[in-house]
Amino acid sequence: PSSTMSTSSPEAVKKLLENMQTDLRSLSMECKKKFPPVKEAAESGIVKIKTIAARNTEVLAALKENSSEVVQPFLMGCGTKEPKITQLCLAAIQRLMTHEVVSEAAAGNIINMLWQLMENGLEELKLLQTVLVLLTTNTVVHDEILSKAIVLCFRLHFTKDTITNNTAAATVRQVVTVVFERMVAEDDRFKGIMEQPPPIQGNTNRRSVSTLRPSAKDAYMLFQDLCQLVNADAPYWLVGMTEMTRTFGLELLESVLNDFPGVFLQHQEFSFLLKERVCPLVIKLFSPNIKFRQGSSSGGGGGGGGSSATPPPVEKPYFPICMRLLRVVSVLIKHFYSLLVTECEIFLSLLVKFLDGEKPQWLRAVAVESVHRLCVHPHLLRSFCQSYDMKPHSTKVFRDIVNALGSFIQSLFITPNAGNPAAANTAGAPGSGVAGSGVPTQAAFEYRGTWIPLMNVSVQGSAKATYLEMLDKVEPPSIPEGYAMSVAFSALLDLVRGITTMIERELGREEEESHDHNPAVASVPGCQEVREEMVSACWCGLLAALSLLLDASTDETATENILKAELTMASLCGRLGLVTPRDAFITAICKASLPPHYALTLTAKNIQCMRTLLNLAHCHGAVLGTSWQLVLATLQHLVWILGLKPGLGGALKPGRAAEGPSTVLTTAVMTDLPIIANVLSRLFESSQYLDDVSLHHLINALCSLSAEAMEMAYGNNKEPSLFAVAKLLETGLVNMDRIEILWRPLTGHLLEVCQHPNSRMREWGAEALTALIKAGLAYKHDPPLTHNQRVQLLLLSPLKELSNVLHADIRQKQLESVLQILQSQGDSLGPGWPLVLGVIGAIRNDQGESLIRTAFQCLQLVVTDFLPTMPCTCLQIVVDVAGSFGLQNQELNISLTSIGLLWNISDYFFQRGEAITLDLEREEAAVQKQARERGETLNRPFHPAPPFDCLWLCLYAKLGELCVDLRPAVRKSAGQTLFSTIAAHGTLLQQATWHVVVWKVLFHLLDCVRRSSTTADKEKIESGGGNILIHHSRDTAEKQWAETWVLTLAGVARIFNTKRYLLQQLGEYFFKAWEVLLDHIQSAALSKNNEVSLAALKSFQEILQIVTPVRDSDRPMDALASLGVPPVLIDPLSASGPGRPLVRSDSLVERLTRYNGADPQAPPPGEESALEDSALWWSAWNTWFRTGTDSTRPPPKHSFVPSQPFLTALVQIFPALYQHIKAGFSMDDLRKLGVILHGAVSVPISSDASPFILPSYTEAVLTSLQEAVLTALDVLQKAICVGPESLQVMYPAIFQQLLLFVEFSCKPPQYGKMETKHVANAKYNQAEWVALNYVPFAERSLEVVVDLYQKTACHKAVISEKVLQNIVKTLRIPLGLKYSCPSESTWQLAVSSLLKVLSIGLPVARQHSSSGKFDAMWPELAHAFEDFLFTKSTPPDNLSIQEFQKNEAIDVEVVQLISTEVLPFANFIPKDFVGQIMTMLNKGSIHSQSSSFTEAEIDVRMREEFSKVCFETLLQFSFSNKVSTPQEGYISRMALSVLLKRSQDVLHRYVEDERLSGRCPLPRQQVTEIIFVLKAISTLMDSLKKTQPENVDGGMWAQVIALYPTLVECIPCSSSEVGLALKEALGPFKDFMQPPVSRIHNGES
Repeated sequence: PSSTMSTSSPEAVKKLLENMQTDLRSLSMECKKKFPPVKEAAESGIVKIKTIAARNTEVLAALKENSSEVVQPFLMGCGTKEPKITQLCLAAIQRLMTHEVVSEAAAGNIINMLWQLMENGLEELKLLQTVLVLLTTNTVVHDEILSKAIVLCFRLHFTKDTITNNTAAATVRQVVTVVFERMVAEDDRFKGIMEQPPPIQGNTNRRSVSTLRPSAKDAYMLFQDLCQLVNADAPYWLVGMTEMTRTFGLELLESVLNDFPGVFLQHQEFSFLLKERVCPLVIKLFSPNIKFRQGSSSGGGGGGGGSSATPPPVEKPYFPICMRLLRVVSVLIKHFYSLLVTECEIFLSLLVKFLDGEKPQWLRAVAVESVHRLCVHPHLLRSFCQSYDMKPHSTKVFRDIVNALGSFIQSLFITPNAGNPAAANTAGAPGSGVAGSGVPTQAAFEYRGTWIPLMNVSVQGSAKATYLEMLDKVEPPSIPEGYAMSVAFSALLDLVRGITTMIERELGREEEESHDHNPAVASVPGCQEVREEMVSACWCGLLAALSLLLDASTDETATENILKAELTMASLCGRLGLVTPRDAFITAICKASLPPHYALTLTAKNIQCMRTLLNLAHCHGAVLGTSWQLVLATLQHLVWILGLKPGLGGALKPGRAAEGPSTVLTTAVMTDLPIIANVLSRLFESSQYLDDVSLHHLINALCSLSAEAMEMAYGNNKEPSLFAVAKLLETGLVNMDRIEILWRPLTGHLLEVCQHPNSRMREWGAEALTALIKAGLAYKHDPPLTHNQRVQLLLLSPLKELSNVLHADIRQKQLESVLQILQSQGDSLGPGWPLVLGVIGAIRNDQGESLIRTAFQCLQLVVTDFLPTMPCTCLQIVVDVAGSFGLQNQELNISLTSIGLLWNISDYFFQRGEAITLDLEREEAAVQKQARERGETLNRPFHPAPPFDCLWLCLYAKLGELCVDLRPAVRKSAGQTLFSTIAAHGTLLQQATWHVVVWKVLFHLLDCVRRSSTTADKEKIESGGGNILIHHSRDTAEKQWAETWVLTLAGVARIFNTKRYLLQQLGEYFFKAWEVLLDHIQSAALSKNNEVSLAALKSFQEILQIVTPVRDSDRPMDALASLGVPPVLIDPLSASGPGRPLVRSDSLVERLTRYNGADPQAPPPGEESALEDSALWWSAWNTWFRTGTDSTRPPPKHSFVPSQPFLTALVQIFPALYQHIKAGFSMDDLRKLGVILHGAVSVPISSDASPFILPSYTEAVLTSLQEAVLTALDVLQKAICVGPESLQVMYPAIFQQLLLFVEFSCKPPQYGKMETKHVANAKYNQAEWVALNYVPFAERSLEVVVDLYQKTACHKAVISEKVLQNIVKTLRIPLGLKYSCPSESTWQLAVSSLLKVLSIGLPVARQHSSSGKFDAMWPELAHAFEDFLFTKSTPPDNLSIQEFQKNEAIDVEVVQLISTEVLPFANFIPKDFVGQIMTMLNKGSIHSQSSSFTEAEIDVRMREEFSKVCFETLLQFSFSNKVSTPQEGYISRMALSVLLKRSQDVLHRYVEDERLSGRCPLPRQQVTEIIFVLKAISTLMDSLKKTQPENVDGGMWAQVIALYPTLVECIPCSSSEVGLALKEALGPFKDFMQPPVSRIHNGES
């Protein structure tokens, strides 16, 4: 029939009618002869058709109604059994069927007819075709007719003809399908109309099918009978079956179950069949396989093995049944798992058992294919897990499946016949699997000698089976090598892929939903548990299998797949929070990344694994958690093997080959190196996408990895692993935006690394730490660091911690970083300054110069650039830090420079004072408030001074510390700076603060310096380090400290001087301070060091010179210049010097005026201050007195003798001091002064100093000390002179003092028991003590005495204290010594002084003769004359005649004084004195020769002039007519007669001796004596001539004339000299030759 048109269209109907008529005609023709009945039937059929066609509009319906009749002729035709007729009839019947015009009845008839044909074995294929057409074209066939049709097909299936057989089989399959399709269609039709039928009670074997609709009922009956047949039971419905095979039955069951699962799920009746019939059947049929054990290696074990266990009627080969059962099981599990939970548990357990190694190969192969089929359905697997594994007391089916797969794979490697041993594999063994050894063409696994090829068995995700499809095989097939392995491998991969994809999709969905904040869509309860259980159940088996396969894999793709599986599992476990499995999978990947047994040979597979590992870390870092440790440890090892070294920022770069281990790197690996290094870096960059918790895990892992590396690096010098440190750095750098959360663990660990003994390790620790800090500070945080103090301090704190590290290289790195931070972020450090400064200042002396130098560079930068930008509260820290650089002893230049910095800092304070004050006070207020709230007290240094003053005090205190440094240069510089600062800027301090400056800074400093100086070492220092030579004046510590003492004392004194007007406001404190200062000056002055003692006096002078306080502003430059500070340093501001206003309160306004240079004058000292002053001056006097006393008192041994400059200075202080104390200066004080002056002058000098101090001996010059002593006395006497009368009582004491000095001319003072040499005999270079030349001093003193006496002779005190007597008494010494005086000038000056004094004093003495005040003076004077005129000393031999004559003239002058000042006033002068004088003159007039004269000089040396004057004076006073008292005249007469008598005797004796001696000349002395006598006589004669005659006694003449004869007797003497003298003596006698002019009266006695 034409298929082009629809069967119901008019054309089709027309055509059908025509065809039917044609068929009937043909039939009629064929049967005409043999089968007349048929012919008739055919013809009547034509008529029938025509009739139907004519009568009915609905032709087809009418045909169907009459179909029994219409069909009848054809059925009869079939009954003929004639092939041709039969074929024609069947074709006609099919056409009717095709047009659906066959009624149920007709169909029944047709089936019955077909059955007959079947039984007769006719037209079998046509029969099958006809049945098929009947059943497929319409649904009229039901119940028995249907079952009969089906049985018919079954029967044909079992004919002997293969074609029929196979066609029948296909037909059966189709028919079975049709039956079920009808049911499905029926269900669709009734969908929604019918309610579900009520459940049927009871549980009979044959369920009532009354509730089923027709098609459903047919299907039910069919399926039930199929079960019966397979079970070898008689069918209920398919009546007439003769035979049946189990294989065919199973196939049919499978196809129904597979194709129509809905039927079984929707209809309880069918469900029941499944449970009650199918499952028991399957289990029963499985039993022989279960019991079977493979006895030999011969594979199959044919069908017989199985048939014995099954019922005999059915032939049952073993493989076909088993394979079909497995297919059925697969379907059951796949579709009906929910219905058959318990049954499936059994099936699955069976399946697992079939994988057993003892089962035949083919059975294992089909079993593994079945398992594979399950593995591609993750939801199914999930159900297993829920239904079995998660139920108590249930088989862990899911776990077992996975484990079985794993065991299966393992068994394939272990079973000897499972694969080929690699050696036996002639097809080309893959070799060692190392890249480069010839890659095999075939992918394969190789493990311990077993080589298993890998086949491409199915597309990923679909379980395409091979052996489960071998439905035509009866004998078990031979399984190709590697097939089972390949399937198992695919199953594993699919399982992993399925589970992970499913779970991850769900998790993803849940996350999305939770992101949408829809709490209603929370995850299904129990979901998480199921997921966890699934993973827990399968991970062990999976891991075991995958690890083994990874180990064995020789194929890159396979390896990739295995790794991917492990990776996805690891990631999944991580997401589910299952730590153990996650770590296990990661460990597996890690292990595979590394060459085994610490070998250094990296294979391509290692690299492949490593890339997976990197991929894992990169993409799944968030779920790694604690297993970061594993990952990182592996990466670290790989990095080591690959020789990658950390570079900038922690990124790894391929190092030089020499540095790394001797790795064998294949070319493939080498080309991968840069990529690996890059991926490694990207891995840590991606840490920025991790959440906080994951990031912490990463950091912790890196830290513990690093800790291990540190452990390893202890005690050896091998290159340490820097991987972890480098990666910590990298991770930190990319996570700057949330650096807070990881900063502490990160930096805490790096700080530990920095302390490591291995230098490379700690170097990197420091590199990482400092890089992080710098990056952190440079990063644009939100909010910025300037507003986020906490973060800034957090970032900086590790920098400070580094200061505790003892390794110099680390500190170097730290300081370099500070320098960089200052250069880049210095302006924005703000609250971070204390930390930064702390780092800079954390220097110690054991750190070496370079460190200190770097730190110092930082400090210099801070001071030059950043003071204005830092909070004012940090300024104090800057001071401390600068101070600590001063105190370090490694680098002198730095110490000195830092002192300069302190000066600059002070300058900064000065210029910005106002701003700093405001800032500090604001801060102070806040701090105090805080302290009050907490109930604490503020504890800052120098509290309670105002904060700005405290800043200054800190600066001063720091400089003070430096002033007592051990190095002289530092002390010197610090001292100068300290005093300059106080001088330049001290005016800014409040008054109360000065108190602290004085006591806590200045005096504290003085105490320290004094202590150090007095205990300093006297050892000689050879050199100043290096090649610096030390001057001898500084070559011991003691001398160096002396210099410091000097500077310090001078500085303090200067401050007291220049800041007096400020200090005096301290009231009584100032007095105390003054006392302390004086005490310091005294102790310095008395120190056994010339330099110190002298300087102390200079300071003393300085504080005394002040009459009015000197203002800073008057002389800041001088003050500083004198301290040695170059003026350049002084800011022009300070030159104008804002003086400190003296107002007590300190309001802001006043401060402002102060800064603007307002300078109220200091108040004039009032009464009160005058009183205060006198106390100060007396205190100074006491100090001076104590100092003088102690320094001039001779020491017990030759310990220390004060120097001349010192003594000079000491004495020079007195005049200035005296000006202030003269009002109260008493005699007692004067005496004290005298002792000191005397002592000072008595001190000898050392011979080596003498050339500098002494003038050459011959020059009559005073030393400065002597000048000073005289000046002191001069000041005193001038003060007395102008002072009140009461002061004049001091004159005698001054005289006494001066006279003591005068004595020095002849008797130099002793200084203790010291032996002194005369200066002329001292050897310059021996350390002897030399007495000074005291003569000039004594002479000057004498001049002063004379001068003073001239002024004061008449003063009461001078008279009553016998000053004149003392002068005479003192002068007696040099006068008596005369030529024996040390200096000739002395006695000459003494004489002239005596004359001057007497010229003034004698009149005063005469005036007061009655008072007896001068009584004691006269005898002294007489002795003085006597001692001088008749000296016991002989003139020096070299005295020239001129000098002698000059000296004689002096003697004459004395006699003249006597004649003018004494004798004329004899009546006012004691008689004894006059007598003594007369005797003296008498003596002088005769005999005063010197025995040492040469003959030639004798006439000159006889002092004739002197004798003459004496004689004349004698005579003058002898013959004086004005004699007032008788005894005076008597004295004169006596004098003369004694004179004459003596002359007579000398002449007589001479004459006698001359005569006796004969021709021998007389001794020289005697000749000289006679000559003197003769001269005296001639002198007497002259005098008599000159004298008034009335003044001469008559007896006198008689005596004179009586001499004449004696003279005449001398004429014969032999000496011509005597002769000449005689001639002169005799000459005057001629005047006696004539009588005198007038009468001479004798004087009466």
